[in-house]
Amino acid sequence: MKKGLFLIFASSLLFLQAQKVDSESGLIIAKGFETVKANCTVCHSAKFITTQKGDRDTWKAMIVWMQRTQGLWQFTPEIEDEILTYLETNYPPGIASRRANLKLKDMPN
Repeated sequence: MKKGLFLIFASSLLFLQAQKVDSESGLIIAKGFETVKANCTVCHSAKFITTQKGDRDTWKAMIVWMQRTQGLWQFTPEIEDEILTYLETNYPPGIASRRANLKLKDMPN
Protein backbone atom coordinates (compact mmCIF):
# COMPACT_ATOMS: atom_id res chain seq x y z
CA MET A 1 0.00 0.00 0.00
CA LYS A 2 2.71 2.48 0.99
CA LYS A 3 4.72 1.58 -2.11
CA GLY A 4 1.67 2.20 -4.31
CA LEU A 5 0.99 5.58 -2.72
CA PHE A 6 4.62 6.55 -3.14
CA LEU A 7 4.51 5.64 -6.83
CA ILE A 8 1.36 7.71 -7.34
CA PHE A 9 2.93 10.66 -5.53
CA ALA A 10 6.20 10.38 -7.48
CA SER A 11 4.30 10.12 -10.77
CA SER A 12 2.33 13.24 -9.89
CA LEU A 13 5.54 15.15 -9.26
CA LEU A 14 7.01 14.02 -12.56
CA PHE A 15 3.82 15.05 -14.35
CA LEU A 16 3.93 18.49 -12.80
CA GLN A 17 7.62 18.96 -13.59
CA ALA A 18 7.08 17.98 -17.23
CA GLN A 19 4.56 20.77 -17.80
CA LYS A 20 5.74 24.07 -19.27
CA VAL A 21 4.65 26.97 -17.10
CA ASP A 22 4.12 30.57 -18.15
CA SER A 23 6.70 32.67 -16.29
CA GLU A 24 4.34 35.64 -16.02
CA SER A 25 1.19 33.95 -14.72
CA GLY A 26 2.36 30.58 -13.41
CA LEU A 27 -0.30 28.82 -15.49
CA ILE A 28 0.49 25.59 -17.30
CA ILE A 29 1.03 26.25 -21.00
CA ALA A 30 -1.34 23.95 -22.86
CA LYS A 31 -4.30 24.16 -25.25
CA GLY A 32 -6.65 26.81 -23.88
CA PHE A 33 -3.96 28.58 -21.83
CA GLU A 34 -4.29 31.92 -23.66
CA THR A 35 -8.08 31.90 -23.33
CA VAL A 36 -7.89 31.18 -19.60
CA LYS A 37 -5.23 33.82 -19.06
CA ALA A 38 -7.21 36.42 -21.04
CA ASN A 39 -10.54 35.74 -19.32
CA CYS A 40 -9.62 34.68 -15.81
CA THR A 41 -6.71 36.90 -14.79
CA VAL A 42 -8.61 40.11 -15.55
CA CYS A 43 -10.29 39.92 -12.13
CA HIS A 44 -7.97 37.76 -10.03
CA SER A 45 -4.45 36.43 -9.87
CA ALA A 46 -3.60 33.23 -11.70
CA LYS A 47 -2.69 31.85 -8.27
CA PHE A 48 -6.41 31.50 -7.64
CA ILE A 49 -6.39 28.96 -10.47
CA THR A 50 -3.10 27.23 -9.69
CA THR A 51 -4.05 26.61 -6.07
CA GLN A 52 -7.48 25.20 -6.91
CA LYS A 53 -8.18 21.66 -8.07
CA GLY A 54 -11.36 20.26 -9.50
CA ASP A 55 -13.21 18.24 -12.05
CA ARG A 56 -15.28 19.91 -14.77
CA ASP A 57 -18.32 20.28 -12.50
CA THR A 58 -16.26 21.92 -9.75
CA TRP A 59 -14.72 24.44 -12.15
CA LYS A 60 -18.14 25.11 -13.70
CA ALA A 61 -19.61 25.76 -10.24
CA MET A 62 -16.83 28.27 -9.50
CA ILE A 63 -17.48 30.08 -12.79
CA VAL A 64 -21.23 30.20 -12.13
CA TRP A 65 -20.58 31.56 -8.63
CA MET A 66 -18.29 34.28 -10.04
CA GLN A 67 -20.90 35.17 -12.67
CA ARG A 68 -23.68 35.28 -10.09
CA THR A 69 -21.86 37.16 -7.33
CA GLN A 70 -18.67 38.75 -8.65
CA GLY A 71 -19.73 40.31 -11.96
CA LEU A 72 -18.00 37.83 -14.27
CA TRP A 73 -19.41 38.09 -17.78
CA GLN A 74 -21.14 35.23 -19.59
CA PHE A 75 -18.92 33.21 -21.91
CA THR A 76 -19.93 31.89 -25.31
CA PRO A 77 -20.43 28.11 -25.17
CA GLU A 78 -17.18 27.63 -27.13
CA ILE A 79 -15.11 29.83 -24.79
CA GLU A 80 -16.64 28.21 -21.70
CA ASP A 81 -15.88 24.74 -23.07
CA GLU A 82 -12.27 25.72 -23.83
CA ILE A 83 -11.81 27.17 -20.33
CA LEU A 84 -13.39 24.18 -18.59
CA THR A 85 -11.40 21.69 -20.68
CA TYR A 86 -8.15 23.50 -19.87
CA LEU A 87 -8.94 23.67 -16.14
CA GLU A 88 -10.13 20.08 -15.73
CA THR A 89 -7.12 18.80 -17.71
CA ASN A 90 -4.40 20.86 -16.06
CA TYR A 91 -5.76 21.37 -12.54
CA PRO A 92 -7.66 18.13 -11.81
CA PRO A 93 -8.61 16.77 -8.39
CA GLY A 94 -6.09 14.48 -6.77
CA ILE A 95 -3.02 16.67 -7.08
CA ALA A 96 -3.67 18.50 -3.83
CA SER A 97 -1.66 21.54 -2.90
CA ARG A 98 -4.08 22.83 -0.29
CA ARG A 99 -7.38 22.13 1.44
CA ALA A 100 -10.35 20.81 -0.50
CA ASN A 101 -12.42 23.38 -2.39
CA LEU A 102 -15.56 24.73 -0.76
CA LYS A 103 -18.84 23.30 -1.96
CA LEU A 104 -20.99 25.78 -3.89
CA LYS A 105 -23.55 25.83 -1.05
CA ASP A 106 -20.79 26.90 1.38
CA MET A 107 -19.51 29.81 -0.71
CA PRO A 108 -20.50 33.34 0.28
CA ASN A 109 -23.38 34.98 -1.57
